[in-house]
Amino acid sequence: MKLFYSQTSPFVRKALMVAHERGLVSRIELSPTDVWSPDTVVPTLNPLGKIPTLVTDDGMTLFDSPVIAEYLDSQGTQGQPLFPAAGAERWRALRQQAIADGICDAAILRRLEGLRPENLRSANWTDRQRQAMTRAVELLEAEADQLQGLTIGTISVMIALAYLDLRWECDHWRQRAPKLATWFAQASDRESFRLTVPPRG
Repeated sequence: MKLFYSQTSPFVRKALMVAHERGLVSRIELSPTDVWSPDTVVPTLNPLGKIPTLVTDDGMTLFDSPVIAEYLDSQGTQGQPLFPAAGAERWRALRQQAIADGICDAAILRRLEGLRPENLRSANWTDRQRQAMTRAVELLEAEADQLQGLTIGTISVMIALAYLDLRWECDHWRQRAPKLATWFAQASDRESFRLTVPPRG
């Protein structure tokens, strides 16, 4: 398998954490990718031009981190499946993944807006993303007791909170979410989390 990736992408980190947890790292060739470069091949594989993009051993191209994560989970050779098979546990995990991915989406959009020339930035757009991030963290705080075990949901939440620390430390999310902060400190004490820490900057 070949994974087109960037170390700072939280969505890539999700795929890599799944790969570590399920014993697949040795089977994946990592291809560092700048999707903004005119030389990137990613758009020829993924029409959305985004990472992560995974090319499987049989030549199929998968994109969007939930799809890649579930595919990798299905190929796992160690540990327990990260995607619950059915019932309330599955929907809880997928819901947690969705809210965590939404935090990352909003955080990235907010950051990209801040990188535009100042005269082109939209304060309303930036505030909309900030509010989405705030509401999502508030929801996770209210449901912190549902963050149980190791699933695609809890992995996604770990990564989203870590991404806030990387890009939006100034928001001080822990002050508004003490139960979530306590959970995060304990849950993120995993080798797969440490092995996928992105560079700062």
